[in-house]
Amino acid sequence: MRFFFISTKHLEQRLWFKDSEDFKTGMNYVAVVVAMTGVNVLAFILMSNHVHFLLECSRENAERFIVLYKTLYGRYYRKKYGGQKLLRHNEVDIQEVTGAGEALERVIAYIQQNCVAARICLYCSDYPWGTGSCFFNMRQVSSYKVGDLSARGRIRLLKSTVAIPDSWLVSDQGYVLPESYVCRDFVEKLFRAPTRMDYFLKNSSKARCSLEQASPSFRDQVLLEAAKDLAASVFHKQFGAMTDIEKSDYIKSIRWRFSTDINQICRILGISYQEASGLLDKV
Repeated sequence: MRFFFISTKHLEQRLWFKDSEDFKTGMNYVAVVVAMTGVNVLAFILMSNHVHFLLECSRENAERFIVLYKTLYGRYYRKKYGGQKLLRHNEVDIQEVTGAGEALERVIAYIQQNCVAARICLYCSDYPWGTGSCFFNMRQVSSYKVGDLSARGRIRLLKSTVAIPDSWLVSDQGYVLPESYVCRDFVEKLFRAPTRMDYFLKNSSKARCSLEQASPSFRDQVLLEAAKDLAASVFHKQFGAMTDIEKSDYIKSIRWRFSTDINQICRILGISYQEASGLLDKV
């Protein structure tokens, strides 16, 4: 067996997923591409500006998987938001992971803990956009089978005509549950016990922060909507129409009100680090 860890480069001035509908579409396209390629998924996570996957397959299929995923989601993104082809030039890194030692466990923990490291939630099991709650979890999620949908209903759900198994489950929120296709038995046998998985999660290089750290920050999607409301209610115009002084006051207000950092401001406003830094430095 060969395993490949796929990561896209973090977008600094844009977001892959701007709202819950984007995330649901992203989740469904994972299911679609799994059906198209036949790869085995061990773990994955969709973050607002990047994605991670750990697959069991050939390198050729790993490359095909991420190309298909970016193509499908990129097409959806352009149709919804317009503009340039955002994801075509988003760099991808594919690394082979050996099964030796504890390499697989460390990569899975790294993926799972992305949302914790970003201070979106305290536990990866609370993050819905990936495999965070897939393993050693007896909690039942309200769902129905893909086979319960009509042909048109499937196309509406998946935004694709690709067939996926009737037995796969769809959450009431409208996305195919990862439990339907993720290699849960393999991962649980790999970790052997919930306590051992918990050990790797707590000691992941991605999430050294302790659970006693400050409460979670605002997600990009939440901050994006809040920033729009702030622009409309206080400045009565969009960011692009503001003067430099207004932009400076606006960014400072976002930073003060929401305790955010400059990198998150760059992502939600679509500006460079240099521009944001210059506006923050204005007196």
